Amino acid sequence: MKAIVVDLDLTLLRSDKSVSPYTLEVLRHCHEHGLRILAASARPMRELKRFHELIGFDAMAATNGALIALPQGLTEIGIPHESGEKILSALMCFPDAELSVEMGSGFYADRDIPAWQPTVYGGFPRLPDDTILYKILANSENSRLYEEAAELLTDDVYCTVAGGSLVQIMSVEATKWKSVQQMLNSFGIDAADAIYFGDDNDDIEPIANCGLGVAVANAIPAVLTAADHVTGTNDEDGVARFIEECILYDTGSECFN
Repeated sequence: MKAIVVDLDLTLLRSDKSVSPYTLEVLRHCHEHGLRILAASARPMRELKRFHELIGFDAMAATNGALIALPQGLTEIGIPHESGEKILSALMCFPDAELSVEMGSGFYADRDIPAWQPTVYGGFPRLPDDTILYKILANSENSRLYEEAAELLTDDVYCTVAGGSLVQIMSVEATKWKSVQQMLNSFGIDAADAIYFGDDNDDIEPIANCGLGVAVANAIPAVLTAADHVTGTNDEDGVARFIEECILYDTGSECFN
């Protein structure tokens, strides 16, 4: 393997959003062995940067692939504003839905969401400004939203459901797999020489297409099915333990049997 690609939440990070000292030590050894460490996350780039300070990623894909930080610079893939406003208008038919957007100028929501600290904005479906629209998010206690979300979309976007409750809408060109391909290509690494770790719906495609796909034990059933191997949970440092035992210091273990 030449590259390690990791999702963050519920995969590399523990449930309290921390990175254990053990995981940091294993990743440091990866750098020493010449392995590229790449991040592929639904988090916005501003949040990836603080983990980059700890880990030193060689490249990062944020917002499900809408922003990709490469050695050559930043790639941005947005949703056309016309499409975004049409989708937001449709989502507003669900009165209890929490709506938010990730844009080049910041994060906006139609109400205060303490865990995310958005700028509260009351103008949806009109977008707050003319900067690039990376992602639309919707959360509702009404299951109809998740059942019908795909029918509300324009042809230039797609959606995934994260954590069983959060609808994420991005450009069809902004997927985790496409961003993983761009990151690997920037280093001249074939997907067959990369290992991918994940836990949720948007991790299925890269898990299936990288040379080795590994699910953490707390992953959703579809990811467990798609993976070549299952490691320990995120709270058991499953990613780091697999890397240490099966990538860095494989001494005839049964990792690949």
